[in-house]
Amino acid sequence: MRNITAQATAAASQPSGADVAVEVRGVCKMYNDVEALRSIDLDFPVGKLTTLLGPSGCGKTTLLKIIAGLIPATSGEIRVNGKVVTGPGPERAFVFQDFALMPWATVMRNVAFGLELKGMGKDERQSIARKYIAEVGLTGFENKYPHELSGGMRQRVGLARAFAVNADVLLLDEPFSAVDEQNRRKFQEDLLRLVELEKKTFIFVTHSIEEAVYCSDRIVILSRRPGRIAQVIEPDIDHNESPDAIRRDQGYLDTVEEIWQGLKRYVD
Repeated sequence: MRNITAQATAAASQPSGADVAVEVRGVCKMYNDVEALRSIDLDFPVGKLTTLLGPSGCGKTTLLKIIAGLIPATSGEIRVNGKVVTGPGPERAFVFQDFALMPWATVMRNVAFGLELKGMGKDERQSIARKYIAEVGLTGFENKYPHELSGGMRQRVGLARAFAVNADVLLLDEPFSAVDEQNRRKFQEDLLRLVELEKKTFIFVTHSIEEAVYCSDRIVILSRRPGRIAQVIEPDIDHNESPDAIRRDQGYLDTVEEIWQGLKRYVD
């Protein structure tokens, strides 16, 4: 099997040789007298999955929501496709940890809802929704309601809804945290397939070091609050190998251990 390596630097926040979809410049965030983020400078490349990783309370989800336009930065600037972010926009889609589905709506209606808001006709939006329902493995469940689905299936609906609006940037806030380990590994494989298929920019928040190393093109490690960039790691994983072979590979294990050694100083 090909060796799995990691390239790490303390300040290499800009990816080399890649088009940039999202630019974060000097972002700080204050909540009353609490400093959540300090001087964040990052570029997120097109077609890649970048994971934000760090101790609880380091500002991972806060940064994700600032990029989404759901909350404002106290200072600094976000640009998506060269345009300054002033609020939510159609070029970004957010996948929430708690699914955020409409309980009164079917799978089809939930997935097509963003297209409905755009004023797209019923036949067209249902055709698009059906494509992404199939992509996430839910064909046959179009007319089911959220309460009739398992937690894993509900999260698949959330993913399909995000893809259906054809956003350039997908923002995922711990999307697999509520499912069991077996489903979590299946979701990781699905996510990697969608990253390859869709060629979009993915920004992913997780608490799992193993998940970050397995799924990511780049891992941005944030320090304890106030969150600052502590390290950027680029795992080099050959996903042509089997998932089990990758997880047994010494390079993968060494990268997981390297990140843990860096993070454990933040553990109380």
